[in-house]
Order: sequence, then structure tokens, then C-alpha cells
Amino acid sequence: MFLTISTTGTPERPATDLGFLLHKHPDRAQAFSTSHGTAHVFYPEASAERCTAALLLEVDPVALVRRGKGRGGAPDAALAQYVNDRPYAASSLLSVALAAVFKSALGGVCRAQPERAEAPLPLRIEVPALPARGGAELVRKLFVPLGWERVEVTEVALDEKFPAWGASRYVRLVLDGELRLADALRQLYVLLPVLDDAKHYWVAPDEVDKLLRAGEGWLADHPERPLITRRYLSHRWGLTRQADQALELVRLAESDDLDVESVDNAVDESTDTEEKPVPLAEHRRTAILEALRGAGAHRVLDLGCGQGQLVQALLKDVRFTEIVGVDVSMRALTIASRRLKLDRMGERQSDRVALRQSSLTYTDKRLKGYDAAVLSEVVEHVDLDRLPALEYAVFGSARPRTVLVTTPNVEYNVRWETLPAGHVRHGDHRFEWTRAEFRAWAGKVAERHGYTVAHLPVGPDDPEVGPPTQLAVFTLTTESTEHTSERKKEEAA
Repeated sequence: MFLTISTTGTPERPATDLGFLLHKHPDRAQAFSTSHGTAHVFYPEASAERCTAALLLEVDPVALVRRGKGRGGAPDAALAQYVNDRPYAASSLLSVALAAVFKSALGGVCRAQPERAEAPLPLRIEVPALPARGGAELVRKLFVPLGWERVEVTEVALDEKFPAWGASRYVRLVLDGELRLADALRQLYVLLPVLDDAKHYWVAPDEVDKLLRAGEGWLADHPERPLITRRYLSHRWGLTRQADQALELVRLAESDDLDVESVDNAVDESTDTEEKPVPLAEHRRTAILEALRGAGAHRVLDLGCGQGQLVQALLKDVRFTEIVGVDVSMRALTIASRRLKLDRMGERQSDRVALRQSSLTYTDKRLKGYDAAVLSEVVEHVDLDRLPALEYAVFGSARPRTVLVTTPNVEYNVRWETLPAGHVRHGDHRFEWTRAEFRAWAGKVAERHGYTVAHLPVGPDDPEVGPPTQLAVFTLTTESTEHTSERKKEEAA
């Protein structure tokens, strides 16, 4: 099995930097033992203008039979485990070798040149023999949506001497484009066994976690996601369902964070020379950060943190010394942990952040004593009859000095032509308030729990229908006493 990764460079940014990113020196040929053979890494060419790294996997057929499943547990014939294409065609064997040999590159880690690891590179990846159950068309469907400028798929004939026999199930794949090296490697790690539709080892539950890690940033929105998860997990229905649920959570979190404005921007007919509008999610995070700084908050709760976008933004400002993300969903917290790279975070940073599972409709003593709490696009996901419970848990029990609440302004929905009349912005929204309804709710909450409240617009403030998002800033009054808190607790009950 054979795979090459090439890039080009300049005297200022030599192509041989690829050696730093892959953690393999261009002047050396290296060999690595795997459970099924030996993986060789070498550089057929290495100059400032162009550098190519090659991965050659020599498979031991005897080790494959003794230690693996052969043809994915479904042999084509009685001798299939002994006579097969495993040593010659890219499959899960090459995928596993890729992850083992280029582990740091797969994770986007390069201490020598971290800025290069984060930046897109001009890449050319070639796989001479790739089994493709679904043909060349499926290969294109899998790779074209991932941002490659050119996806060249050449079908391999069954026998060149007899063209009438037609094409085999093997193709030669060439990918050209500017991508982060880590992203390209993760795509290959997942899609090589998906195209082969067979794995050489038993698929255990931990494969779901591997898929979610490697698919971060591209798999949730991939148009062929159901096929990818089903094949990667060897058609195991339970694991496939688990992976699909986690990926759907990622997709919903991202779509909810961007609202329908992202859809509207996608069909914007403005030219490339015109300034692109700032996403509403960015407006929202900016407004929240400014409000927290204005309140002098240092210890902050992100209640309903979801995928961790706001936690990530808070970590970039050193004035926030303690940041706690809270969500009822363990899957959401797992995704947030991966997004924040908690397992690779330095000690000083990791001391500032924590993720906790908790329901916002129940009191939690761990949430008391913080300077501020943020409910960003959260209340509209709660059933109206459960809002009093959330209200008391946050304002009556946790009682931070400042509470920020953002929620959609339903009046602004008419400004989005892509949103059908009468529809809410997200399928999970239980309601969406007008400006008057939100002010009325916020005023009653403030009065019951000893807060004052101010309202701020988020996003462009339309003179007729107001801003797309509305923000309420609650501030605890000095006159609030334990006695009134107990009285309001009884009222909430």
C-alpha cells in the first residue's frame, strides 16, 4: 500500500517544512513496526520548491490472518482470508498506519512551527490503488465537499489487455488543494476504510470516539454523512446511531449559533469586493464579552455552553480567571472538550476552565458564588412551563452578581427571506419572543429576585423591527437580602 503527500514552497517558506509538520526528517528513511507489517516513511524529493513524503505499508499476510479479520468478517470465498487485496490496496490497514506514524500531524501538533500547522498548505495527495465500493462517482461525492480544488479519480481496468472487461473496483486518487495538513490526514483516516467498506479489525464502541475526533470540523455537515458513519462503523446499527446522534448535536449547535443569517449570507449576491457581513454569532459573542468586561466579572459561568464557542472566546481574555461551561448533555460537553483541546492544554490555561454536567432547571450548589452567568440562546430551548424552574435555579439559587441573557427577536424574522413565515429560527426553539414580551419577562424576573435589568441590541438595529438578537443585563442590587431570597424561593415553588 502506498500514499504520497506533496507540497510546494518558496525560499522564505521552504517546502521541506513538511518534514517538521510530519515529524519525519526528509534526509532519513524510517521504518515503523505495525501489528500487520512494517510502515516505511521516506522522501522521494525534498527541496525548497517541492517536497514529497511517501508512506509505504508492507503487510505481512500471515500476521493479517492470525491477528485480523481478513476481509472485514465477510469473506468472498473460503480462501478469501488468505488470497485478497489487503497488501496492495489502500484500506483500514493504511488508515491505522497513517494514524500511528503521523500521530502528531494528525492532531495538528507541531512545536517547531505551530503557525505552519495551523495554516493551509498547497497539498497534493496521491493514492495509486484505492478500493472504491461505489465507484469513481462515490469517491468524488466524498472528497469534493471537503474543499479540494481538484479531485481526480481514474478507474483501473480489470485487465488492460482486455478493455471490454470494463473497470475494476479500484481507482487512482489525486487530491489537489490548499488545506491544513491535519485536516487532510483526518479525512484520509476516515474515508480510506469507508471507500473500501471493510475493516481488518473488530469495530468496538471506542470507534465512535475515534470517528468524532477525526471528523471534527467537516463530518457533521458532510452531505454523505450517513453513508460515512455506517461504513466506518462496519454497519453496526447501534454504534452508527450513537455517532449520528453526536454529529447531529454538533450540527445543531453550529446552526443554532449561526442562526438563519448564515443561510441568508450563503445566497448573498454581493461581489467579492464588497465587505462581507459580520455573522450574528460574532456580534453576540462580542456583545457578551463587552458586557462581562463592563461588569468587572472575573469568574464566569456559561450556562448551556453547548459546543464551547463562548468558553473558547472567554479563554482568550486573561481577565477571566475562572470559566465554567455547564450543559445537561454529556455529548455536548465531550464535543466542547475536543473543541477546546483540554487534553493538550497547558497547565496554566487548564486551571482556568472546567466543564460540568448539570440541568439548568434544578438548583446546583456548585454554581454559587460566581461573578457572572451567561444564558446565550438558551431560554428559548426551554418549555414555557419549565422557565420558572430555570429562573429560580439561576437568579434565586446561584445568584451571580451579573446575569446575561440573549434570545432571538422574533420580530426580526421577517428580514430573512430564507425563513418561511411563521417558522422559528431553529427546530428546537419552544418559542421566540417579541421585544415587548422579552422585556416583560425580564422585568418580572428582576423584580422577584432583587436585580435591575438593562436591555441592549445585538446586531444591526432595524428601525422597524429591532435587532436580530436581544440582550438583557441583570445586575444584583445591594438591597437584596437573604429574607427576600427565601420569600422569592417560596413564590417560585
